[in-house]
Amino acid sequence: MKSTLISFLALAMLCSIQLNVLFAQDGTLNSDELFLRARTEAFDNKNYKAAVGLAKQALQKSPDYTDISVFLGRLYTWMDQPDSARMVFKQLELKNTTDEDFHLAYGSLEYWEDQNDEALRIVNRGLSSHPQSPDLLLLKAKVLNASKRYAEANEQLNELLAVDPKNSDARELVNAIREQVGGNEIGVTYNWMHFDKQFADDWHIVGVSYKRRTPIGSFIFRTNFANKFGSNGTQFELEAYPRLSKMFYMYLGTGYSNSDGIFPKFRTGASLYANLPASFEAEVGYRQLKFTENVWMYTASVGKYYKNFWFNARTYLTPGDDNISHSYAGTVRYYTKGADDYFGLIVGSGISPEENRENLLTGDSYKLKTFKTGLEYNLSVKEKNLFSISGTYYNVEYQPEVKDNQVDITVGYRRRF
Repeated sequence: MKSTLISFLALAMLCSIQLNVLFAQDGTLNSDELFLRARTEAFDNKNYKAAVGLAKQALQKSPDYTDISVFLGRLYTWMDQPDSARMVFKQLELKNTTDEDFHLAYGSLEYWEDQNDEALRIVNRGLSSHPQSPDLLLLKAKVLNASKRYAEANEQLNELLAVDPKNSDARELVNAIREQVGGNEIGVTYNWMHFDKQFADDWHIVGVSYKRRTPIGSFIFRTNFANKFGSNGTQFELEAYPRLSKMFYMYLGTGYSNSDGIFPKFRTGASLYANLPASFEAEVGYRQLKFTENVWMYTASVGKYYKNFWFNARTYLTPGDDNISHSYAGTVRYYTKGADDYFGLIVGSGISPEENRENLLTGDSYKLKTFKTGLEYNLSVKEKNLFSISGTYYNVEYQPEVKDNQVDITVGYRRRF
């Protein structure tokens, strides 16, 4: 027992000596060196408590060192101690601090704590000193989005993309909220399809649409007029993009036509979209077409924003009696300005129900081989006028071992008001 007590006292004395040496060493360090050690503890060792101690020591030496105070506030935020973080940030605010990182750290704290009005106040003060700060503009857009002020958030994102067109986070967010921005839109498209061998007549399709954007999502009514096989037909479609949460939104669609063989009699579709971290987006869903029989297709896709680019890979799986038919497509878009200005390239195989060739999916034709490649260009003029043009080349096996070269060109115009 006596031996154990002596060992314990010796160990305590050794620890005390080591701590005294450590504190003596820290006492010789200047504020910059202490700040560097605090950052090492926080980022390399994830030891936020030790980082707080070092940051406080640094502030004792340099009380007006703004970067260290902001870092201390961030540490408390990461430690889920918002009251302590606010105390640090409010002291900086009383000093009329104009530092960009201070407003970003303080605004982020209130945004994460769902105090959107306070976060907006702080960010606006920061933008008064740093009006073109990409980080503050993005944070303001996030706060407005969380407050369901989608039109204002979209305006901020367009402003940000004008300053920083390679901002992947901004492109992801503008795409996520674009269907929630209020307003009306009318549009018209013309589609022309030419066949070398498969059909004698070219196809012509004119689509007229009306889109209403609401805070809960967009609703689109579309009427399509077609001339195929020398006959005319009409189709009516209704689509919606309801927002479920910050992460999820949906696509819902249905259509009807009494023009047999030109359009499916009925069509339905649904997809669930998820906005994922690191500017990724994922989708799963189905499409159903009713001709003489039902055709069921299941789809999945994954997208990624990287600077000015958007990459997307999609597949359609169509179960048959003997096997499953596969359709694949890869899309790359290069954005020149906002969300409506881009060049696009698509390469794929198979036919998808999103194309105006959906009646070719009947029978066994959807199991035959099809290769496609195309280009598209979208241009906005004063944000309210949207022009689009696309061209796609198809190499289609419409009968076993018999192929055809086909061309599909679409032009469109939409007007927002």
